[in-house]
Amino acid sequence: MTFRKVDREQGSIEVGLRYDDYDFDSRIVVTGKGKVVEIAVWLDEPVPEELVGSAGLNLEFLPSRYWLKTFEMDGRLNRFPRYASSRTVARSNSEKPRQFKGFKTYDDRGTGCFVDPLPIETGHSITMAMDDPERMIRIHSNDAELKLYDGRMLAQNGWFVLRSVLPQGKTGKVVSWIVEPHAVEGWIRKPNIGFCQVGYMPEQPKVSVIELDKRDVPEATAELMRINKDGTISKAYEGRVDVWGPYYKYNYVKFDFSEVKEPGIYYIQYDTVKTNNFLIDTKVYDKITDATTDIWVPIHMNHMFVNEGYRVWHGEPFKEGYLQAPPSDHFDLHYQGSAADTKYKPLELIPGLNVGGFFDAGDFDIETGANINVVENLIRVWELFKPLRDETFVSETQRYVDLHRPDGTPDILQYIEHGVLNLVAQAEQIGHMASTLSNSVLDNYHHLGDAASITDGLHYDPSLKPYEVSADGKRSGTPDDMWAFTTRNPRLDMRAATMFAAAAHALEGHNDSLAARALKQSKRLMKEAEKLLSQRTESKRNNARTGLGGIAATNLQLYIATQEKEYLDVFEKEIWKELDRNLRFSLQTVLDAIPYMNEDYRKQLRPYVEQYATYIQDFDRQNPYGVPIGTGNWAGIGPLLSFGIWDYRMLCTSLLSRHRGER
Repeated sequence: MTFRKVDREQGSIEVGLRYDDYDFDSRIVVTGKGKVVEIAVWLDEPVPEELVGSAGLNLEFLPSRYWLKTFEMDGRLNRFPRYASSRTVARSNSEKPRQFKGFKTYDDRGTGCFVDPLPIETGHSITMAMDDPERMIRIHSNDAELKLYDGRMLAQNGWFVLRSVLPQGKTGKVVSWIVEPHAVEGWIRKPNIGFCQVGYMPEQPKVSVIELDKRDVPEATAELMRINKDGTISKAYEGRVDVWGPYYKYNYVKFDFSEVKEPGIYYIQYDTVKTNNFLIDTKVYDKITDATTDIWVPIHMNHMFVNEGYRVWHGEPFKEGYLQAPPSDHFDLHYQGSAADTKYKPLELIPGLNVGGFFDAGDFDIETGANINVVENLIRVWELFKPLRDETFVSETQRYVDLHRPDGTPDILQYIEHGVLNLVAQAEQIGHMASTLSNSVLDNYHHLGDAASITDGLHYDPSLKPYEVSADGKRSGTPDDMWAFTTRNPRLDMRAATMFAAAAHALEGHNDSLAARALKQSKRLMKEAEKLLSQRTESKRNNARTGLGGIAATNLQLYIATQEKEYLDVFEKEIWKELDRNLRFSLQTVLDAIPYMNEDYRKQLRPYVEQYATYIQDFDRQNPYGVPIGTGNWAGIGPLLSFGIWDYRMLCTSLLSRHRGER
């Protein structure tokens, strides 16, 4: 978008669009006209010759809200298909406009063709969802043909697309649509009742946050309903609804039912809306992590064949290993500078990286920073609680995982081991931490199937033709091998050094060899990262040193692992500086140290804990949920989850430390 202009008097919004690859500029003007809006495309110059027949105006509709709904196109009746089943044609790649940065979202298997869907229907007027007043919409155009496509023919995340092709050789208003949404008189969004779906302990606070349409008038009360043993329902509690106020596009109220403490099965009723059931019981949290440790974590184990009963979650991925990434402008924003910071040449195999590690959420790459976080979380759980749950068979030698089959070893130790194996391999083989081990081509990045089928499992040999396999069956000409992005980041190295030291302590007695390797890399990476950071400006150095614990955290974990006082001395020297620079990122480190420090340390720490308490209490004034809600990447879920983990760690560490002190 090149500009956006709002004309309130005319009731219009105009935006400018530009396609740099073709030096093509256009404008879209949306104008309100009573109960309808006009969507018009304006051109100052005709459509470039290369885009004739391809450039168009699209409006997309979410399939799950329209499948099996009716539609009418120029008097012809039809229904939106539940499954993608319209027709396609194959066209030469030379006819396809250049995709973003030259990437390809498809694998043509050497045919030189791409798939082009054909429209489901074509006409000048369409009425959609006549059978659903909330979804109904009418669109017509006198100067352009409307074409309805099913975008799922190309991708599972495709939508239904209504499209008009821009005409050749014309300027001015070249396409005009009249869009008439069906307005439901007096429509108000139903309340959305938020509650803890896990359930509640009898003594804990119980507050439901209810999200309302801003035009909705809050009810005076809400009810807590109890499902009795005989299946009947009774009112357990009725209480007032307190207005919190507006937050972004909704209004919020709260329903406090903390005084209900009797164990049982309940649901919340507000106006005509009721929630799913939940429990109030002393044991609601007893099994809350079982599905995570028994299923979620092991199915994300990379470089392993993962089985569950009759089901294979995925085969062993990336047997061919990882190549040194060349300098690249990557589609997933990974950076590989002109200097690899390794001894490997671009596209040269880096041995030993195809071991251990966990898939990134929703992808099959290994994000090093995320893997460090995962391992640190697992280590902290082990150090605090020593969970002995054993429901997973893990064999690193066989590269095989079988769910729901005990093997005599606590699962969490095996998960720590699996994460450390890949991270140690990075440090040993690359010399430092890679930013990521990721896909080299876009058409296997968006892969939704078995991770083992993303690549062909054969080492890439550029001397072979694409899809050609060598006589010995070990190499292919298909450039699908994963890449290691290795531009050095000393801050990431320092984080790894902290994790390696903690892992050395956790793995002692389980895998002493791996523990020793981790400890060796921790000491080396800390020294090298410190040297590299010292060469930065003061402000950048301080920022890097304090990120997620900094040098104090590394030295603390090295002291815990080795009991060598030199590390404790550095910790005591640095921790207060780090707390003053960034309390939020450093507080967990000081809590980790409590079991190893004296009473004076606790007293010195108290003002910082009080300062943090004030910080988190302020969230109750910022939003109705009382937690940090960010507006950044992935809707701010990362900081939100970290906040919950940090606070829980602080509580556990404080309680356990107090208990140890009393003993």
